[in-house]
Amino acid sequence: MSDSTPRIEQDRQLILDAAKRGTGPKFWAYTKLSGPGWLQSAITLGSGSLAGGLFLGVLAGYGLMWLQPLAMILGVVMLSAIGYVALSTGERPFDSINRHVSPVLGWGWAIATLMANMVWCMPQFGVGTEAIQQNLAPGLFGPDAMDPDDSRIAVVAILFGISSLVVWFYDSGGWGIKLFEGLLKIMVGIIVVCFFGVVVKMSLSSDGLPWGSIFRGFIPDFDLLSEPSPAFDGYLAATGEYASFWSGKIVRMQQKVMITAAATAVGINMTFLLPYSMLRRGWNKDFRGLAIFDLATGLFVPFLLATSCIVIAAATQFHAQPAPGLLGETNERGDVIRPAKSLVGKFNTLTATRIQAELDKAGSAAITTLSPEEIESRRAALPQADRQLAAMLVKRSAFDLAGSLERLTGKGTSQYVFGVGVVGMAISSIIILMLINGFVVCEMLGVPSKGTAHRIGCLLAAASGAMGPFLFPGGSNFWIAVPTSMFGMVLLPIAYFTFLLLMNSPDLLGEHMPRGFRRLGWNVLMVIATLLASFGSYWSIRTSDYARYGFTGLGLFIALAVVFHFRRDHVPKGDAPETNA
Repeated sequence: MSDSTPRIEQDRQLILDAAKRGTGPKFWAYTKLSGPGWLQSAITLGSGSLAGGLFLGVLAGYGLMWLQPLAMILGVVMLSAIGYVALSTGERPFDSINRHVSPVLGWGWAIATLMANMVWCMPQFGVGTEAIQQNLAPGLFGPDAMDPDDSRIAVVAILFGISSLVVWFYDSGGWGIKLFEGLLKIMVGIIVVCFFGVVVKMSLSSDGLPWGSIFRGFIPDFDLLSEPSPAFDGYLAATGEYASFWSGKIVRMQQKVMITAAATAVGINMTFLLPYSMLRRGWNKDFRGLAIFDLATGLFVPFLLATSCIVIAAATQFHAQPAPGLLGETNERGDVIRPAKSLVGKFNTLTATRIQAELDKAGSAAITTLSPEEIESRRAALPQADRQLAAMLVKRSAFDLAGSLERLTGKGTSQYVFGVGVVGMAISSIIILMLINGFVVCEMLGVPSKGTAHRIGCLLAAASGAMGPFLFPGGSNFWIAVPTSMFGMVLLPIAYFTFLLLMNSPDLLGEHMPRGFRRLGWNVLMVIATLLASFGSYWSIRTSDYARYGFTGLGLFIALAVVFHFRRDHVPKGDAPETNA
């Protein structure tokens, strides 16, 4: 443990004394001692949540306001469960799973977390790089100032250096942890305040906000899993025989974004971080109430405010709105708007798929056989309704999405405010992913979660993430969070199912096993969360380009887990090993 026994005893006594004085003093004591929940908030408010919220607003308007809060509530249930188990037993979860459930699930959880860290770190570097290049310092790192490759190298080096420095301080002990958690609270606060301010400004404007529609958006509606948002109905009808083509494209994008938003609320790597961060602080069974309070305040509340405001801001300004300049629009002075090159490329890609659909319908050759001149001629001849839909569906970049803050700060300042928020999200998420990776590597090696092994594990995640801007140099780095988050959703049920079994293990929990209605309540909530995570995993595989391989791998893993479950030796109860967390 990193904290001394006297300090832990002091904190424990503070909780017990405050509980005797009533609810108010107890919550105040919880507030002073909170920390791990803010670590979770720092990772969940990353590029995935930002991209998920923004694209939910772009594609579905206010219709999916319910999705991210619901996913987070179920995630908090599962995190509370693993926190309850870890604090009740004092055992490291990896060891508990291997001894009391199944080594297949234990190692599967660890390896899946390692894979998720390596993959999820890529969009964090990508989004941070894009925000610095386009929003914060275009004069230093933009296309007019530096070669694109040199610019990416320089910005990635900055992000890598800052993140590695903070992680080094974190591994230094108590004061490093406090400094780190303080910085994370500031970063999360900036993100929440920025987008909350946008919504307040919009609400006080002459146009106001449609709060009736916004509040209705918090009522779950699963129609958008299979139908486009109603705002597209008129445009789809105008495309005539190609309505089904555009409808299918919109639905597929909505499905991917819904999976992204759900997967990034609570990812499998967060399930690894929470118990170890609590054990590292020296918490035990007397801190279980604090753990739940910490998740509700440090994780759920900032997440709810930030993501809801992001969806509202994006929906108000981008939903069913063509990206400016793609349809030959003019500004207030009558000049034709020149769209960004990145938007033109995405618009051309979308219209090319529409042209291919037309060629398929006519039984003609593939679009790849046409000359650039022929393609451009066909693109210009597309009906206006098709061009409008293509302009609405282009994937926005950091520069475009910064427009969501213009009503709060003005056009120029919005780029800097948005850039600060996004870079804060990216750096905080990179740091947390590095820390989790260090914990995982140490657990797999069976060594204490500190020192050289932990730092090497941290740097592995950063090295993998640093490749993101180079592996995906084109398009929107915000959209990169979508496929990577879908990969994370595939892995999530491994953790949820494992924790469900842990919570029902009398060998592990002994006298701390929930009884009666408490046990029923835990199991009902955990089963719901596990089933929904499994559905999300199934849907992620089903909608991917590698569905056959995904289902084959999933089937093999389940079969292996079942075989080992029935063949394993049941470990008798005994003293739990001392934690090295």
